[in-house]
Amino acid sequence: MSTLHDALAQYVTVRRALGTRLAEPAATLSQFVAFLEREGAPRITTALALRWAMAPHGVQRATWARRLSMVRRFATWLSAFDPHTEVPPRGLLPGRRRRRRPHIFTEAEIGRLMAAAAQRRSSTGLRSLTYTTLIGLLAATGLRPGE
Repeated sequence: MSTLHDALAQYVTVRRALGTRLAEPAATLSQFVAFLEREGAPRITTALALRWAMAPHGVQRATWARRLSMVRRFATWLSAFDPHTEVPPRGLLPGRRRRRRPHIFTEAEIGRLMAAAAQRRSSTGLRSLTYTTLIGLLAATGLRPGE
């Protein structure tokens, strides 16, 4: 067994002793250590961690980010014992898109939205009434800034 395998076993033991189940990260990090051994790398580097995290094709970016975050936590712990261990920086693989800032509709925008909803046509004639009523209820019950 390699030094990295021993370090991983200690890391998992410590994390579990602190109350973490660590089922998925333990298995995933074991794959990462096997990857490092195949590469002949004696320690974790940012370049290798990034290459390993992005290895599976056809997955979402969030999967890459999750894999890299597991390596980052392990590398942070390992760097306390091996100062040559590189800890991949945060934000290297963003996993999620940033949400847009919420938009508070003005009275004029609500009026235009309700007018456009009133123009909707349907076979029963209820679509325009339904949308206009729904928008009106949402506008009437929503909080305005400063309230």
